[in-house]
Amino acid sequence: MNIAILGAGNVGGALAMGWAKAGHNIILGVRDVSSEKVKKLTDSYSNIKAKGVAAAAKDAEVILISLPISAVVEVAKQCGDLSDKILIDATNALFQKPDSYQHASEAFKEITKCADIIKCFNSTGFENMHDPNYNRMAADMFMAGDSAKAKTIAAQLAVDIGFDECYDFGGDDKIPLLEQLAMAWVNLAIFQKAGRNIAFKILKR
Repeated sequence: MNIAILGAGNVGGALAMGWAKAGHNIILGVRDVSSEKVKKLTDSYSNIKAKGVAAAAKDAEVILISLPISAVVEVAKQCGDLSDKILIDATNALFQKPDSYQHASEAFKEITKCADIIKCFNSTGFENMHDPNYNRMAADMFMAGDSAKAKTIAAQLAVDIGFDECYDFGGDDKIPLLEQLAMAWVNLAIFQKAGRNIAFKILKR
């Protein structure tokens, strides 16, 4: 699968490496293709390339949004029409909103005309993107949005990097709730000093 990752920060970089290891072709959509962080990724994996944002989005089947919230609207406008793509929003609008929008999914849906967009890969730290395994148990991932097509892809991509299951929170109306799950992780890991090597797991009887 050809996957564009818009942003090469901690989460974007971790997902790029994980999906490259799983055999996917990764295109990093970045401002500076020669930056040290980007070159480290492209030099480490032959199936990770870097391009400008618009070019990366154009050449991919699936696009992962891993941007600072302040850059969301500008980047969405750069991408143009993405109505034929699948978008996965890994951002969190917890402390800042993307201009007049409630969250990045809403902004990209309106600006790029993409209907197949969901929230996923936002509810835990990048350490768990690198390695979701805890002893003999793997962490779970979560997603929310209206697109069944995007959910099928996201669930498979979660399994591809080692997550156990990807649970469905519901439709677009549950996106803010999923962002609050991310806030719960941040609260435990950072504010309550539990450390970043913690993850959520659904237990069943």
